[in-house]
Amino acid sequence: MSNEFSGMEGGVGSSPHSTSGELIPPAKRPAGVGDLKEQIVDDLSAARDTLKEDAAAAVARVKDAVSKETSFAARQVGGIATALEKVGSELEKSDQPEVGRYARQIGSSVQTLAKQMEGRDLGEVATMAEEFGRKQPLAFLGIAALAGLAASRFLTASAKRSTSAASGSPLKSGEYTNG
Repeated sequence: MSNEFSGMEGGVGSSPHSTSGELIPPAKRPAGVGDLKEQIVDDLSAARDTLKEDAAAAVARVKDAVSKETSFAARQVGGIATALEKVGSELEKSDQPEVGRYARQIGSSVQTLAKQMEGRDLGEVATMAEEFGRKQPLAFLGIAALAGLAASRFLTASAKRSTSAASGSPLKSGEYTNG
């Protein structure tokens, strides 16, 4: 194969000019279909490799971001566990010792889960949460109830803020609407 691809701006096929400088019609140009197929296959392979590299880099960035969020979630779950343990201790001292003991045990289990979550990826955390739900269904339901309560309070507070902003009377610090 001689220098068939040299001097070409398009990158495929042979030169459309004869050696004397005249244009050669496409039908009379030398057939390089095999070479063209090879070039297309090479180009597709290079594009596929580039996409794989870019996808791998994107996945790595997402995993890093998720890892940071998982650590944040672990700290939040640890805070919930501490609160449950404190509530349990208070209830044990008051007139509901059985409920207090359960709350303290749930808090202890949740604290263990929070420590195990630290530094894990999202898939591992999901697996841990599933196992925790199977082993400690009461604690899992308690956390779900607390999460639901927190979400409803957040949504209620957001609705009140958007209503007050729409009416043109912003709330002052520490002031709440009746609702």
